[in-house]
Amino acid sequence: MAEFKEISPNASTGAKLDNWLRNRFPTAFDAYRVHMSEYYAPKNFNFWYFFGSLALLVLVIQIVTGIFLVMHYKPDAATAFGSVEYIMRDVPWGWLIRYMHSTGASAFFIVVYLHMFKALIYGSYRKPRELVWIFGCMIFLMLMAEAFFGYLLPWGQMSYWGAQVIVNLFSAIPFVGDQLSLLIRGDYVVSDATLNRFFSFHVIAIPLVLLGLVVAHLFSLHDVGSNNPDGIDIKGPGQPKDAAGHPLDGIPFHPYYSVHDMVGVSVFLMVFSAIIFFAPELGGYFLEYNNFIPADSLKTPLHIAPVWYFTPFYSMLRATTDVMVNVFAIIVVLAAVWAFFRSRLSMIGKIAVVVIAAIAVVLLKNLDAKFWGVVVMGGAVIILFFLPWLDASPVRSIRYRPGWHKGVYGVLVVFFLVLGYLGIEPPSPMGTLIAQVGTIYYFGFFLLMPWWSRLGSFKAVPDRITFAH
Repeated sequence: MAEFKEISPNASTGAKLDNWLRNRFPTAFDAYRVHMSEYYAPKNFNFWYFFGSLALLVLVIQIVTGIFLVMHYKPDAATAFGSVEYIMRDVPWGWLIRYMHSTGASAFFIVVYLHMFKALIYGSYRKPRELVWIFGCMIFLMLMAEAFFGYLLPWGQMSYWGAQVIVNLFSAIPFVGDQLSLLIRGDYVVSDATLNRFFSFHVIAIPLVLLGLVVAHLFSLHDVGSNNPDGIDIKGPGQPKDAAGHPLDGIPFHPYYSVHDMVGVSVFLMVFSAIIFFAPELGGYFLEYNNFIPADSLKTPLHIAPVWYFTPFYSMLRATTDVMVNVFAIIVVLAAVWAFFRSRLSMIGKIAVVVIAAIAVVLLKNLDAKFWGVVVMGGAVIILFFLPWLDASPVRSIRYRPGWHKGVYGVLVVFFLVLGYLGIEPPSPMGTLIAQVGTIYYFGFFLLMPWWSRLGSFKAVPDRITFAH
């Protein structure tokens, strides 16, 4: 047992209460000290560093509003849509809670995408922060699962048929696809059993995993220290420190950044509130108009598309046609030829590459394009986990990389946005072609990163971080 700290009997009531708590719950005060008041973060954080704290804010909004929605929602196929309408029309302030939750879902993905882009341009996934990045990618996966499971719950036309399409994709997996789809649905079609399954995952299972991953993400970040726009470790060897061992280029997270983040929170809440009160559907992007029609298993909407935050990956799925599979096969053959004649591999290694390429081509030509579409869609997310080992650049931050590297990142962003837009629109020959080019560029960006990230003239990285008020 820890030794109790005494306090003067003449101390104020507040001081006595503080001492009483410190003696009985020292772990909480130690956590506050380690992760807030004595956690030194680089003093040159900029605009991009708002989005981590904003993601945490939106998570809290989603949990709180979700609790109030569950009080009135009924996870039953016969009453689910009616219970949502009851929340919107009859529950006091129910419309506000529902719109906060639906807008919060899109806001969550916006801030997470921006947070991941910040890590991408500043190299926040590089050593020693690989585990921080992996936890972040796992959070992204869980967030996608949470959004997918929650998408069915309003039991509107778009949520019903969107879930039907996505679940049916699993049937493309050889040997186990049909059984897996049946397991996910709990029935041969999307039905009451599916709704109950999705409700339990959305309300209980995924949030628990998500919270655990968020804690792991933050703890692992604070163990190795935050990155910064210069990509310099302020706590690393050779960096100046004061007498107490604190880095001179760092400042305590609290009160400096906890107050600093209030600026970002204030701006975010103003935009968030404006959307809720003036454009909660946001032209059908945040809430599709078909979702205000009760689910009808006998009437298929003219065009089925997922919510906007899934559409870049959905666009990649649709782009994977038989022609695209042939292109993949040609790329594999060309890569094998290059590896055999130009690489520095041993002869055994070259033969192994040729054998693997031959097996890949056989699989590409003999398995259905729908299956490869599912592989491409899943691979577009999974490949992010390997980013720390794909980037071979001698510097972390985009600030000190060659200028044309910014163009490479910029084209990636443009294609990602275009893929997102094409995923919402009905398929067309030109749209499919653009999506195929975007898909090839997306995977090329990551798979060729060990090569192109080393090219060009790199600027000298300063010994200490650069900072101006």
